[in-house]
Amino acid sequence: MTYVCYQQHGEAEEMTQLVNELILEWLEAGQVKIQMIYDQQPSKAPGVIRLGRDPARCDILLSHPTVSGLQAEIFFDPKQNGFWLRSLRDSNPAIVDGKRLTEGEALLRQGGAILLGQLQLKIVQITIAPLTIPPTVLGAPTGNPSAPSPPTTPPTEGVGQTYGLMCPMCHQVSSYECLETGCCWCGTSLAAAASILMVPN
Repeated sequence: MTYVCYQQHGEAEEMTQLVNELILEWLEAGQVKIQMIYDQQPSKAPGVIRLGRDPARCDILLSHPTVSGLQAEIFFDPKQNGFWLRSLRDSNPAIVDGKRLTEGEALLRQGGAILLGQLQLKIVQITIAPLTIPPTVLGAPTGNPSAPSPPTTPPTEGVGQTYGLMCPMCHQVSSYECLETGCCWCGTSLAAAASILMVPN
């Protein structure tokens, strides 16, 4: 299990977060290469790690001549709690565990294999962080998680109640419309965001 530490706004306070990771291994030009992939990892295309020969478009560069410039992408799906591969070339499709991936996506499994052109990548390890349900926090509509202000009297159900998602990275509050696209401020996935009940002042 990998832990990632974040420092917020230059303060000494750090928060530690479990992350999901996948480790690939392959032989290229006589050398064993190892690459770790994390969900929410910075990349050239947000939310995915791209594989291929083109350094301008790919995060993992593969120099084998049978690999396409932009061959495939790997991403973590929090709804299905797993890493998936999407082939990006119909004329040179990826093969996952012996199955040619001409359309759609394939779930990646520990011990499995990915064939890109004639280059085989082994899935050495997959670590999935345990699912946790973030707490619902009753707070002020400012989105400031450090100073929640619970109401003195409970609000009338359905009247003036608005929910938001507190980003696990920047702690800003986004609307539920941002759930699929990520935090409106920093772009971080909101899959693990805390649900915040916004109470009007």
